[in-house]
Amino acid sequence: MASSGKPNIVILGIDSLRADHLSCYGYDRLTTPRLDRFASQGALFENTFSPHIPTTSAYAMMLTGMDIFTSQLVAHRPKGPLRPEVKTLAEILRAQGYCTVSVGLSRRASARGFDEYLDFPQMGSWAGGRVPKAQRLNELALPALDRLVAADKPFFLFLRHMDPHSPYLPPQPFERIFYHGDERDPGNRSMDPVFAFEPFKHTLIDMLPPGISDREYVNAQYDGAIAYMDACIQSVFTALEAHGIFDETIVAVNGDHGEELDEHGFWYDHHGLYDNVLHVPLLLRYPPKVPSGKRVAGYNQHKDLVPTILDLAGVNAGIDFDGRSLLPMIEGKVASHESEFYITECAWMRKHGWRTPQWKLIRALEPDFHFMPPVELYNLVEDPEERCNLAYELPEVVSALTARLESWVSRREAESGLPNPIHRQPGWHDIEGIDYFTSSQQAYDNLRIGRPSVEAQQRERAQMGAQSSKS
Repeated sequence: MASSGKPNIVILGIDSLRADHLSCYGYDRLTTPRLDRFASQGALFENTFSPHIPTTSAYAMMLTGMDIFTSQLVAHRPKGPLRPEVKTLAEILRAQGYCTVSVGLSRRASARGFDEYLDFPQMGSWAGGRVPKAQRLNELALPALDRLVAADKPFFLFLRHMDPHSPYLPPQPFERIFYHGDERDPGNRSMDPVFAFEPFKHTLIDMLPPGISDREYVNAQYDGAIAYMDACIQSVFTALEAHGIFDETIVAVNGDHGEELDEHGFWYDHHGLYDNVLHVPLLLRYPPKVPSGKRVAGYNQHKDLVPTILDLAGVNAGIDFDGRSLLPMIEGKVASHESEFYITECAWMRKHGWRTPQWKLIRALEPDFHFMPPVELYNLVEDPEERCNLAYELPEVVSALTARLESWVSRREAESGLPNPIHRQPGWHDIEGIDYFTSSQQAYDNLRIGRPSVEAQQRERAQMGAQSSKS
């Protein structure tokens, strides 16, 4: 702890990390032995949800404590910055005398307010070789941590880990840790539908070995990337221990959203409103106030993280957050926050819905490129994998959930004095001449992910140009 007496804060925001692929959440593969140990030293939240997909809106909630009505950030490609009335955690802590450093998160609206931004190449391609994303992060984060400790001021260090984000290219030996078959077996045709999906076809070809035929190989690469990242994260924990400040530092590990693998035909991306994308891990360690070995079953969302961090740090920001501190839940004084809530996505599809402990309603706001029905309804108790759409069998349930959705939206619009942003996103997909899709075929014909290797080169050139202009 710095001489000011204020605790340091470290948040690991992990991109595309679904909760059910961490061994501490019950996964049958030992993907996260170090994070498992970390979780045993603090609190693990069993039902943390990222209700607004994808990255831009997820990090906005995670780093402001506000929902999409207050932030107005709901699309992956927002048309403007974060509202100036909304304060980020970095801005709040800077005003409290904290030094603030972000590693890997510099171009998102919610990244506003850090003293220093450090970036590393986060993508890659099969042709470019396997990508040590977490090690590249450590090469920046560990020296930054040394500098922060030496400054003898309280600090906030945010680390954005990208290993579970496609392309899944973990270094050796992690690419084979969960797969021992022949990924090019000519008798295996499970990759055929993957490569038949034209919008993602080229980016998938670019990130996978030539001739691949087995989808299980790709799934194992995702898990291998998590296991590799888990090994590298230990370096951060070890550095905190070496400095003698681990037990005096608030450390949170949170996924921004989950990931679709091959479950619903969305092919290795993080769009859709199924629970494999909405359900994320949240681990919290701070021995002075968080007991070890605590598993918290209550529902919570990204908007609760900032109020929780500030509550643990004893910081009164004077802000009426949309989220609430999780400390009463940790202490057993509160069983749960909202168990049913509004959900949205605006990345490759524009949809919204309503989730309860039993039901999931998804309503399309325009036709999507997967040719999905306009209304989906799933019984999460009987069908947790969300395979059986009951919308046409149970219209009364659809009607009741729609009424609850509309009531919530009306309430939040009245409370915030702002419109629901999901309805005000013309050109959300950045396709010139099209504001909203009028058919699934139009969406399918126009939406394309570029090749990662080309995109990575463009990003790195832009980053180098920005750095040279600063110098």
